[in-house]
Amino acid sequence: MNNPQPSGADNVRPLRPELADTFATAWTADRLMAAEFPEPRWAVPGIFSEGVNVLAGPPKVGKSWMSLGLALSVAAGGQALESIDVQPGPVLYLALEDTPRRLQTRMGKLLGGKPAPPGLTLATESPALPAGGDQAIAGWLERNRDARMVVLDVFAKIRGVPPAGMSAYDADYAAVSRAKRIADHYGVAMVLVHHVRKMGSEDFLAEVSGTNGIAGAADAVLVLKRGRNQADGVLNVTGRDVDEAEYALSFQATTGSWQLLDGPATDHTLHDTSATILRYVRENPGEGPKAIADVTGLPYENVKKTCQRLAKAGDLHAASGRYRIPSTPDVPGDGNATGQEVSPASPLSPNLF
Repeated sequence: MNNPQPSGADNVRPLRPELADTFATAWTADRLMAAEFPEPRWAVPGIFSEGVNVLAGPPKVGKSWMSLGLALSVAAGGQALESIDVQPGPVLYLALEDTPRRLQTRMGKLLGGKPAPPGLTLATESPALPAGGDQAIAGWLERNRDARMVVLDVFAKIRGVPPAGMSAYDADYAAVSRAKRIADHYGVAMVLVHHVRKMGSEDFLAEVSGTNGIAGAADAVLVLKRGRNQADGVLNVTGRDVDEAEYALSFQATTGSWQLLDGPATDHTLHDTSATILRYVRENPGEGPKAIADVTGLPYENVKKTCQRLAKAGDLHAASGRYRIPSTPDVPGDGNATGQEVSPASPLSPNLF
């Protein structure tokens, strides 16, 4: 006669003994709520916190000017973006698309005669993260335990080749996770300078080049767009420790620096947005907000809301989500049958570089 199988919690054995202590460091809910944790360390308060921060934007929008300017500000202390007080601390900047000569020229412009901070370490070459780059960064952080920021410009140059057979999503997630392990271990803000897709999107997160694995593994995602009106750029921010926000920025061509503008971004973009939309619709009647935003470079939500406001005021005629100037045909042309004059739009901002 076969003996019955033992039952009960006392007789349960782990299927794999080596995993028996997997949850030894787990929390009970009451202990977790009673625990005290230090506040996140900020490289740039309200914008760049400890962890992985993806800074994405189209080519030539000024990402490298911004990241180098921030690196100088954090290494020296003082103010970042000419308005945010930052604590000084060592910074590692990997300028993997630059040469030492170009870096020197760029820094000289940003410093404007001020002394260069010794706390900023710059390198133009690095092995890929899987090929020893992560160990090289960790070694620098071991020697600079009070470091506040590491910038990888650009991330594509250092992420490495994904393993064969790995899906695109898993490869993106693993690449960012490798950087995140370093950032979390040393409590620094790691900035991954990255690109955006050519096609715009209503959701700025969807504009980050690659799969959703990049945004999913990152602690924060920041997308820099070039404005076409009063603001030279708009910085969209979202993340785990940072509040979702949209900031208007002005690029100072003479100094190469970015300046944070006061007030919400719409205060600096909506005024001339109306004129830009009116000019575009006059020349291209029958277009919807998405097409207008794609061509003009204006943020989609601004275009959508401004079109609705202009239609309510009678400056645009709306039909099935498409817009035209009142009393004009739904085809391109000079059209203004009433002879009423529509204010011309302000010229689009020239290229920053």
